[in-house]
Amino acid sequence: MTEVTELAVRWLVVGAGGQLGTDILRVLERGGERDVVGLTRADLDVADRTAVDKALAAHAPSVVVNAAAYTAVDAAETDEAAAAAANTAAPGFLAEACAQSGARLVHLSTDYVFAGDGTQPYDEDDPTGPRSVYGRTKLAGEKAVLHALPSAYVVRTAWVYGAAGSNFVKTMAKLERTHETLSVVDDQRGSPTWSFDLATGVVALARSGASGGVYHCTNSGETTWCGFARAIFEELGADPARVAPTTTEAFPRPAPRPAYSVLANRRWEQAGLPAMPHWRDALHRAFAAEAALRIG
Repeated sequence: MTEVTELAVRWLVVGAGGQLGTDILRVLERGGERDVVGLTRADLDVADRTAVDKALAAHAPSVVVNAAAYTAVDAAETDEAAAAAANTAAPGFLAEACAQSGARLVHLSTDYVFAGDGTQPYDEDDPTGPRSVYGRTKLAGEKAVLHALPSAYVVRTAWVYGAAGSNFVKTMAKLERTHETLSVVDDQRGSPTWSFDLATGVVALARSGASGGVYHCTNSGETTWCGFARAIFEELGADPARVAPTTTEAFPRPAPRPAYSVLANRRWEQAGLPAMPHWRDALHRAFAAEAALRIG
């Protein structure tokens, strides 16, 4: 087990207006951090190398968290240039700037780097094989980061939801109010992850003395989208039987979805980082803490 050491840091959060970025700022604030700068998409175009260099020079951070990304999975199939700019080029620019300044970098990635045809949780060292433009550009971004800055942390996560932005939980909350019954895919498995839990983990990793490289960080346990939807209905006080199972084939999408995207948090646990709670417990706590999830 790697010994974890707390470090005093100045934080720069990129993509601060998004789902995870918002919660990283909240975690830092609740932890008493005052030396924090959050940059939204409007504040910083991460695909602009000059702008990235100027931002790091201006703020002189000790730690940079990159929560910015092109996440429109289906749109990326016909807009690869934009996806590559945000998911591949931008992380490389940030890593190069951090390498020059000496800042520590935490970069967020995704389960989509895997083919999704596995039958047991994906380990950090398992072969990748993305099947979508989104997945390919995110994998290329991982490689760009670790090439420029081998000490960087690349954190893969999956099925993220939170109070900010759009997500599956909010969509289900809206549909519960407007539909008597729903059909939800039951042949894709993953680990729903509350962005606040993820943010807590990311901050702990950034503060640690753990070695650089790829880490998986999701809430523990697994379910299907249908199982997830039924759990959401339970939290809303609605009958989960109103959610019926269906197949991926019944809902074709431009970008292929991983049939199996459960991630094993092996390196996370070996580094002595805080264990991630079970996804069902996380969902219950999320609904208790975030009124926005009920509103949808």
